[in-house]
Amino acid sequence: MPLGTRILLGPTASVELTGFRTPCVLIDRFRSGLKQHVLSSEKTGPAFRCGVMAAVRTGGRVAAGDVARVVLPNPPHRALPPI
Repeated sequence: MPLGTRILLGPTASVELTGFRTPCVLIDRFRSGLKQHVLSSEKTGPAFRCGVMAAVRTGGRVAAGDVARVVLPNPPHRALPPI
């Protein structure tokens, strides 16, 4: 998903994607060797398989089973930067 994508969660909450989350040494402190499992061996695409960072745009109650809807930003789309 491109930079600026909004994800609407439940009836009122929303977040906006701001970047890829680059895994750091803290992930290995959680479980030894975990960082190695999120690194990608692919030649193209991001260097890691991990999560994304997002900013909360609208707060609200989110519950299990709520629908998540994706709203893409207007083109031109830009790739998520590593953070």
